[in-house]
Amino acid sequence: MSAKSSNKSVNHYVGGVARTIFGRAPENGWQWPMLVLLPLWVLLAFVASSWVVSAVLYIASWLSFPIDSYVRPSVLQTILAVIVYALTLSIVIAGPYLWKKRPIVPLQTLGLARLPTWTDIGLAPITYFAYVIITASLLAAVMSWFPGFPLDQAQDVGFQAMGSRIDNLLAFLTLVVLSPLAEETLFRGYLYGKLKAYVPAVLAALVTSLLFALVHFQLNVGIDVFVLSLFLCGLRSLTGSIWAGVLVHMIKNGVAYYALFVSPFIGA
Repeated sequence: MSAKSSNKSVNHYVGGVARTIFGRAPENGWQWPMLVLLPLWVLLAFVASSWVVSAVLYIASWLSFPIDSYVRPSVLQTILAVIVYALTLSIVIAGPYLWKKRPIVPLQTLGLARLPTWTDIGLAPITYFAYVIITASLLAAVMSWFPGFPLDQAQDVGFQAMGSRIDNLLAFLTLVVLSPLAEETLFRGYLYGKLKAYVPAVLAALVTSLLFALVHFQLNVGIDVFVLSLFLCGLRSLTGSIWAGVLVHMIKNGVAYYALFVSPFIGA
């Protein structure tokens, strides 16, 4: 048997094993390097955008220009969030086109080819409750295995002192509306949408969820959003769109917003 025939046999066997484990081949064939390259591209875009914002704030401080003296903290936080999300999405989606004239990512890949449907609306609360049950069970198990696990460590959401209605409104718009839309477009839209064209959907979901957990920079939050992302990737595959996931994400952040900014002041 020639070396060429032997290689074909090996590739056929490996492909058969992969199909048995993961199902049919992805749309563009097996391209395993994409498991590293695409998440790294998204991470670099996110880090670069955050650095740009930090650099602007540092320069303003170095020039003795107190931005926070002219802009309310809640307004500044909202503006910074918009800039980071806009820059990240622009780099990720438009960067390859500007650099090598590659085609702009289509709306179908981003999961934005259609508007939300009643199916999306109906799936959202069901998925949210399933996610809550699974996450609570997992965190309880982690606590039993690792008693010192920082389960109650507070997450820094960027909004601290809520002194007025405008502060509350901006926090709500940023955390409950803007963040879910931007993060779903970036992670379950671009990253998962691109990855599952090159690798099995199950691996695409795991890698997407791992990166989503990583960029939250907090262990207890990371476990929570990892599980959340798995559900959101499942919704993306089930519906072909990110809208059901956006709604689940909004429900989750809405509950967190209520717990952080509304509940403590009720009856106070």
